Amino acid sequence: MQNHIKIFTGNANRPLAEKIAARVGVPLSQASIGRFPDGEISVTYEETVRGRDVFIIQPTGTAPNDYLMELLIMTDAARRASAKRITAVMPFFAYARQDRKERSRVPISAKLVANLLVAAGVGRVLTIDLHSPQIQGFFDIPVDHLYAAPLLVRHLRAKLPARNRMVVAPDPGGLKMAYSYSQLLDAGLALAGKHRTSATEVEAFRLVGEVEGKDCVLVDDMTTTAGTLCAAAKLVKAQGAKSVRAAVTHCPITPLGIQRLQDSGLEELVTTDSIQPQNWGEFPITILTVADLLGDAIKRIYGDESVSRLFEIHQGRTQ
Repeated sequence: MQNHIKIFTGNANRPLAEKIAARVGVPLSQASIGRFPDGEISVTYEETVRGRDVFIIQPTGTAPNDYLMELLIMTDAARRASAKRITAVMPFFAYARQDRKERSRVPISAKLVANLLVAAGVGRVLTIDLHSPQIQGFFDIPVDHLYAAPLLVRHLRAKLPARNRMVVAPDPGGLKMAYSYSQLLDAGLALAGKHRTSATEVEAFRLVGEVEGKDCVLVDDMTTTAGTLCAAAKLVKAQGAKSVRAAVTHCPITPLGIQRLQDSGLEELVTTDSIQPQNWGEFPITILTVADLLGDAIKRIYGDESVSRLFEIHQGRTQ
């Protein structure tokens, strides 16, 4: 395998890339990624990629424009160096929230990103918990869409009493994900209704479901300013929940989000290292690694094996 597979990383999350390479069982390949004096991105592969199966690990969170451009240029360089196949490993897919036109004269940026990746030479995309699963349809190339729920559920099972768990969707859009968590946790299900007053302000105004005396878990695919999570947490606490914690796959959280978490009454935020951890202060955040999940997927893609088998394998481990 080592002679035919090459795993590279951009600057977005090198620690995660190193863990993934270790899981695959190959060294992380060498590439120089820097900046020219005028700020343009410079990429040079330090080893041959001719005829190789190339995987480029680059989540596009925290600095999406820089990291996306790095990925595009790395892809172009690999294609021009005669790589056999190029897979973009994007644990976090930026612009996924812009997947439709909600009003006139706005872009569908998620579709634009898909077009750019294909135009650059990406032959396959590997990602985790897209904000909008239908984004897979924006691509005319294979997209392997993995789920972090079984990983997070293992942690939550150890934390919460089996007979007192309640999963809460912080908004109607997250109900399908919350239902999946409730099935994995053998838990009840509740739904918080919200009204967004601005891009950063959210008001939770109604709760459907009985949470009194329950250990509640708010689940979502991501949080940035934590407005939705914290509004829902306050509503759940006001309805008599025994404890409230949150589980999100991606956490490109802002300083405003951290401040809100500290004021929210949440006992813990459980997330993954799909985005390189930032300075999150003293709030109790548990970070679980997605390296094994992605490493196993890369091995299966390279070996032309079924990636869907991973769902059975990882779900089985949650029992």
